[in-house]
Amino acid sequence: MPEILLRIGTRGSPLALAQAHETQRRLAAALGAPAQAFEIVIIKTTGDSIVDRPLAEAGGKGLFTKEIDAAQLEGRIDVAVHSGKDLPTVLPDGLRLAGFLPREDVRDVLISAKAATIAGLPQGARVGTASLRRAAQVKRLRPDVSTELLRGNVQRRLDKAGSGEIDATLLALAGLRRLGLADRATAILETDEFLPAVGQGAIAIVARADDAKTAAALEGVLDRPTGVALAAERAFLRVLDGSCRTPIAGHARLEGDALFMRGMVLRTDGSESFEAQARGPQADAAELGMKVAHDILARLPAGVLAAHS
Repeated sequence: MPEILLRIGTRGSPLALAQAHETQRRLAAALGAPAQAFEIVIIKTTGDSIVDRPLAEAGGKGLFTKEIDAAQLEGRIDVAVHSGKDLPTVLPDGLRLAGFLPREDVRDVLISAKAATIAGLPQGARVGTASLRRAAQVKRLRPDVSTELLRGNVQRRLDKAGSGEIDATLLALAGLRRLGLADRATAILETDEFLPAVGQGAIAIVARADDAKTAAALEGVLDRPTGVALAAERAFLRVLDGSCRTPIAGHARLEGDALFMRGMVLRTDGSESFEAQARGPQADAAELGMKVAHDILARLPAGVLAAHS
């Protein structure tokens, strides 16, 4: 057995493991070491055990990270791999966001055995999702549909939609691609009409703040353009104090030397949405994200942001 160079902490879902294995492969290639030198350590999180109610009712995003954070601070793992959209905007003392792997496609997809598009769904269709953002955006396009909680791993959600038990569900294209299931997408939803979650498609890598050895090892796998875009998106979310209780969407993309950011806050029933956008230098990514957030806040009626109510 080769010497263990780094221990990679991850949740145990198929998608989380796919992300950990991608990290493992990239580290092995960058450092010229066998994949087995980067041990994958599965850590069960509170969020994985809650499938019967929205995460907002149980504590929000940190439910997918706090046990992994603890393992990292105790030295049981060296790096943690998280979905970018699951990572809280503020990390515990002693941990730092090292960066991101190259970003996958950010778009959402429709999965349905009943229709080829959202517009084509039957009147009053039942759409299953665990995301307030997706629920609000689908209702924004189709106020007649009803949404219901659908949690669990990707395969379970695909099975429910495929069997017709629900009329449709909405998932991230990035996750389907990483699982080799992209062919299950009924329709890809363009960002112009369906804005993704902050961090969607990005794999975040967290390290201990004082761990210089791990920081050096990660340098060869972290992607600068993804880091720039996510700096804007996460600053946008931080200003809004984004939680799982308010539908918030945001996406930043590089356009030549500039960065373009678009953000949105919705009412949970999709009846109203408030959006803003801005373009600026890549070096000002965080400031750009904050500007978009403040532009929305200035026009937001009282009570829309659940985290502020």
